[in-house]
Amino acid sequence: MSARDKFHYLVRNALENEGWTITHDPYHIDVGFVDFYIDLGAERLIAATREGEIIAVKIKTFLASSTISEFHTAIGQFINYRIALETDDPARKLYLAVPLDTYKGFFKNPFIQTVVNRNQVLLLVYDIEKQEVAQWIN
Repeated sequence: MSARDKFHYLVRNALENEGWTITHDPYHIDVGFVDFYIDLGAERLIAATREGEIIAVKIKTFLASSTISEFHTAIGQFINYRIALETDDPARKLYLAVPLDTYKGFFKNPFIQTVVNRNQVLLLVYDIEKQEVAQWIN
């Protein structure tokens, strides 16, 4: 299991403040030859329909010297995790959590937008300063 991301608890608290219940920390998936550990699993009851939403969240800081290298790693992990979830927990939506500053700068690049859109990457944008979820992008 890898080390927790620098902003792991910030994202966890931001989700809890939005009414999410953290069900897994981390969310473990055994695909037979390797174990995957997605940073968080969470659920939220939707009162109007009494149906729950369930998600998994891969948290990234993008603090390394090469943002594009971190992006490559994040996209690769996201795709692998999503495929594993299709078998293990198909109702669970997977989100990639990224800092607001990184989203406003790096993720606005047309090439990055194309990669995100073609790979159907759902984003949870978190604000480090306010310590909250800034935006959900489906």
